[in-house]
Amino acid sequence: MTSSPTASVGPFRLAHLSDPHLAFEPRLTLRQRFSKRQLSALSWWRSRHRSQQADLLDRLIADARPFQPEHWAITGDIVNFSLPGEFTQAARWLDALDARDRVSIVPGNHDALVAMPVDQGWLHWQPWVAGDDGHPAWPYWRQRGDVALIGVSSALPTAPLLASGRIGTAQLQRLAALLDELGRRGLCRVLMIHHPPAAGAISRRKALADAAELRALLARHGAELVIHGHARDARLDAISGPAGPIPVLGLPSASALPSSRDGGSRWQLLELEPAAAGGWRLRQRVRMWDIGRQGFVSAGDFVFALPRQIGG
Repeated sequence: MTSSPTASVGPFRLAHLSDPHLAFEPRLTLRQRFSKRQLSALSWWRSRHRSQQADLLDRLIADARPFQPEHWAITGDIVNFSLPGEFTQAARWLDALDARDRVSIVPGNHDALVAMPVDQGWLHWQPWVAGDDGHPAWPYWRQRGDVALIGVSSALPTAPLLASGRIGTAQLQRLAALLDELGRRGLCRVLMIHHPPAAGAISRRKALADAAELRALLARHGAELVIHGHARDARLDAISGPAGPIPVLGLPSASALPSSRDGGSRWQLLELEPAAAGGWRLRQRVRMWDIGRQGFVSAGDFVFALPRQIGG
């Protein structure tokens, strides 16, 4: 394990958004049409190009900047169709967001819609998933002050009409060791994942296949906070940890208009600092798009006491 950057004065400010679904007009080759991409493109043409708004995502970023986040966490579904041009476009968008060491991402199911060569896809995102220890495999971790951001990939190609995810045995084993080591170092461990880990959080066809294994692992090894995307509305769940419940905070798509099927664009500022009595204090400030006001407004300001979830 390497040493961390110097901790800043005051709380660590983490801006979390998810599922930006960056706008990209799909032009599929004949070969690409004989794949899951065709179904996704049909969905886009029929409805999503109306419900997913690039301008709304721009406004979300503009709303977040005055809060001066020290780091950005993006929990998947950055693209839509897993086309090579999308990955390079997304890399340009990430570069414009902030310095590379101030942005951390994990992939979602749309980022792994079909199997494709790494050099045409995720390799373009390496600067935003590079861990502090240089380990090339998932999960990765980055220490920023007293906070450890841990990125887990639940993204993998699935059959048509499925949007499920899986972490896999190798990742779970490495995650257990990471959580133990980072916990011994007294860090506030924030786990980033695309698919919700809480039981019943999402329908079976979209769910995390090994969510029960992840929950059991966290109950043994601990984490102070879990953040995710994938759901169509904001979520607050709790899963068991060694010292009590672990908050699980989820967001809908950052570029979605509110509708009967979607909670609409939101982001949250997560302010983390050590608590005087031990553990951590989390202030969650949620911002949501208001159609009537045509702007982002507060959707709540909440404070959590996070105990140190040390297991092993």
